[in-house]
Amino acid sequence: MTDTEWQKSSLSGNVENCVEVRTASGAVELRESDEAHTILRTTPTTLAALLHGIKAGEFDHHA
Repeated sequence: MTDTEWQKSSLSGNVENCVEVRTASGAVELRESDEAHTILRTTPTTLAALLHGIKAGEFDHHA
């Protein structure tokens, strides 16, 4: 996995406060564009499991 620039969803349009993602040194990094100094770093496998859980509704009871 090569390092990449920060990317945001095309669904965000020109909005500046959105979640951005990139790869860095084999990890996946996430940040909110309006809080760029705070970065969440995880593995691709862990992020995939989180996204799967979200799509499956595992966290709906927290809403």
